[in-house]
Amino acid sequence: MLKTLGRLAIASACVLSATMPAHAHFQLAYTPDVNVTKAGDQPVKLIFWHPFENGHVMDMAEPLEFYAVNRGEKIDLKSTLSPITFTGIANTAAAFDATLTLRRSGDYVMVVVPAPYYEESEDIFIQQITKSYVNRNEIPTDWMEPQGLKTEILPLNRPTNIIAGSTFTGRVLSEGQPVVGVEVEIEYMAAEPDMASNTPKGPTASPMPGGAVVAISDQNGYFTFGVPKAGFWGFAALGSGPDKEFQGKELSQDAVLWVRAYDVK
Repeated sequence: MLKTLGRLAIASACVLSATMPAHAHFQLAYTPDVNVTKAGDQPVKLIFWHPFENGHVMDMAEPLEFYAVNRGEKIDLKSTLSPITFTGIANTAAAFDATLTLRRSGDYVMVVVPAPYYEESEDIFIQQITKSYVNRNEIPTDWMEPQGLKTEILPLNRPTNIIAGSTFTGRVLSEGQPVVGVEVEIEYMAAEPDMASNTPKGPTASPMPGGAVVAISDQNGYFTFGVPKAGFWGFAALGSGPDKEFQGKELSQDAVLWVRAYDVK
């Protein structure tokens, strides 16, 4: 089995359907506009959710860290956090509003290091260290740089303007080193959050039959996915981080990355 997975990974990090249920939790650091021209404040929502199925929302504790990086400068955003209640179709849960202030041109890499979340159904903790991106004035500055996180996905395609129908390649890192053979869960944000009402908008897609869509990182930590549809796509490298235990229980320390795809018009 391991040899088979290795061959699949080395060939092209093929996309697979999971053979067993995956938890499909995804940490969001969401703002609807990721390519902007004007300086000013961008509203952001931090939600721990199942966005592909527009499903269950998990209570989110205050993040351990929340910041942005622009031109290599770290900008603390924790002071902008404001608790909210996000109401999904299945339940309500604690989430956060925040503000990203854009001043200089270039990339703003938003980083969320959440507190570990206890998933009672699996009797494990989950910590999804998340990156998402906003760009001002189409000037690339930071998107291609690792941020020195415990675990992260390094994008090899500019994450704010992926072409729908093309491919996206990422590299899974743990403490700066590539992670071999890790499962990368792939999620479409089928229902984007409504910024005013703290509810999901109408879904534009349905979850895939057969369970979660998964890619396997190759011997150098790379994976590739063909992006079929415009919108926000999330990638979660499950258990890719170095920390494996929290409060005496198993910890899945995941790296999450969000990108935005567009149709060519």
